[in-house]
Amino acid sequence: MPRKFPVNQIIPFSCVDGPGNRTAVFLQGCNIDCRYCHNPETRNLCVHCGACVEKCPAQALYLQDGQIKFRPEACVRCDTCIHVCPRGASPRIREMDAAEIFAEIRKYVPYIRGVTVSGGECTLYPELLAPLFTLCREAGLHTLLDSNGMVPYASMPEVMAVTDGVMLDIKAYDPAVHRRVTGADNRQVLQNAAYLADAGKLEEIRTVIVPGLTDDAATIQGIANFLRPHMDIAALRYKLIAFRRNGVREAYRHYPQPDSAHMEALRQCAWRAGFRQIVVT
Repeated sequence: MPRKFPVNQIIPFSCVDGPGNRTAVFLQGCNIDCRYCHNPETRNLCVHCGACVEKCPAQALYLQDGQIKFRPEACVRCDTCIHVCPRGASPRIREMDAAEIFAEIRKYVPYIRGVTVSGGECTLYPELLAPLFTLCREAGLHTLLDSNGMVPYASMPEVMAVTDGVMLDIKAYDPAVHRRVTGADNRQVLQNAAYLADAGKLEEIRTVIVPGLTDDAATIQGIANFLRPHMDIAALRYKLIAFRRNGVREAYRHYPQPDSAHMEALRQCAWRAGFRQIVVT
């Protein structure tokens, strides 16, 4: 039987996960721990401890052969299961293979331009991405990954062959700042940025702006210096994303949300650094 993978949710229509109207597939599980993560329930995999089952007010969860099963049609999205989980993980997972995921995507094909796979961290599952994106391309759909860049893309040529582009998070340029934000070094992220730029598949660089946690002007300038040879060949799009407290874990909600003046100052910083396609959200 085809291997199945943990799908957190499939959003039929999204206008924020890449160009045009897209279907966005979110996979469960991540390999870093960003303090400002806006989807913290996607970080950890469910270990089937059962703590959430009896707490679910809609009885959308049940145990079967030691595994938690999810009834999507019964769920009221109250998030009680996530709040009581010792790992802060979502048990609302569907185990699906590429064909099953694409069967859902196919329903929306007349209305979408492409498909974006996110997470968690999507590149933890290259065995899923290659066949899924092959099916998408056969249907004429544009394919994107939304990734933290912590897995070497050069090690997955089958995935890269059917991926039109990667929206790459570069959370900080300084390794010490990156460790403070994520708990991990950023060497692999930068290597992946250069790899994607060389391959013409760096769809977008993304940096979340968190005053008091990240060193944003230094990150912008550092990325510009690092990617200067590629910027001299073709414009690279840079998205600056204002930190918002929505969905963030309680322990990290004290960080301030940057105001419009702060974001405008960073947009100008990016312009001076040499970026010409700058998006501020």
